[in-house]
Amino acid sequence: MKTITVVGASLAGLSAARELRAQGFDGRLVIVGDEPHQPYDRPPLSKDFLLGRAEEADLALTDAAERCALEAEWLLGVHASGLDLAAGEVVLDNGTVRTDGVVIATGARPRMLAGQGNLNGVHTLRTIDDALALRADLDRAERVVVVGAGFIGAEVASTCAARGLNVTVLEAAPKPLPGLGDEMASACASLHTDHGVRLLCGTGVVGLSGDHRVREVLLSDGSAVEADVVVIGVGVIPTTSWLQGSGVPLGNGVVCDPGCRAGLANVVAVGDVASVGGHRVEHWTNATRQPRVAVRNLLADSLVESCAETPYFWSDQYGVRIQFAGRVLPSDKVEVVEGSIEDRSFVAVWRRENSDVGVLAFNHTKTFTRLRRTLPRAV
Repeated sequence: MKTITVVGASLAGLSAARELRAQGFDGRLVIVGDEPHQPYDRPPLSKDFLLGRAEEADLALTDAAERCALEAEWLLGVHASGLDLAAGEVVLDNGTVRTDGVVIATGARPRMLAGQGNLNGVHTLRTIDDALALRADLDRAERVVVVGAGFIGAEVASTCAARGLNVTVLEAAPKPLPGLGDEMASACASLHTDHGVRLLCGTGVVGLSGDHRVREVLLSDGSAVEADVVVIGVGVIPTTSWLQGSGVPLGNGVVCDPGCRAGLANVVAVGDVASVGGHRVEHWTNATRQPRVAVRNLLADSLVESCAETPYFWSDQYGVRIQFAGRVLPSDKVEVVEGSIEDRSFVAVWRRENSDVGVLAFNHTKTFTRLRRTLPRAV
């Protein structure tokens, strides 16, 4: 391969570009990104950046020296609109790139609420531009409603509470993060209520109301919650529409084999967009580690290594570092092995057939790290 194009210039795409050079690819390297910004770190967007404690320069994932060393062509602010493998071209909104190999790293986009409309004051949080717009709106808000109590929604709620705002979190499920089971989901829910955040679970959102600007969130039980700002955090959709008709297998993202290969010669996928073994992992750690395997297989033009990382997530909420690793089932038994839930400082372990398959920690990083190493590589 003389030319490899990385489509996606966020963490996963940058990690893939680094791996290409580290693993000996010395040909033409093109990096396409739909945002005009150089790669930046997304996790602080819902925390320090939203609080005004960090600015854009603090989020940079690369610098001029590294970009020079990568010897890549950066096409930023450019959208990929198609992939023509027969012609060996990535189709852009302003032309094409002739390429021999492709790394798909286009990530995901936030889900929207049905009937969300174009009311001012309604936000999603995915990009730095999203965060800048939300931060400006929060400066003149008193009442914030967060729709969705997953990690992003919970982090935004925590940040808004730290700003002294009146915060309500709406969650359609009976409790936040129901996949953790009732006891651990309750522990996550208690973080909100401990800090004066109103948490309403088991009630869906049917619409928003307001005259040009949002004023109320309408709930399925007929009630409404007043809001100056609404943040939608109900998950993401993998960015694959540009691949329709390309022959790349699509399902819940780009369907890949265990080595991130997308079923076609010289095409791999990494990060939030990649469905490996039927799973998409939407987290920072995956975006940094998966590209090493994907690039190795791409350059070898065969499956020489499989991804075997145990899923790992972390979140910072209300001064608590939450960490989770593994894949757990409702039938797995969970036990607190250190600390206590009441103190919001503990470690819990899930067991299946006498084997540990998952671990959750609140402010117990050292123990968590030790137990995480004992989990099977593929759960």
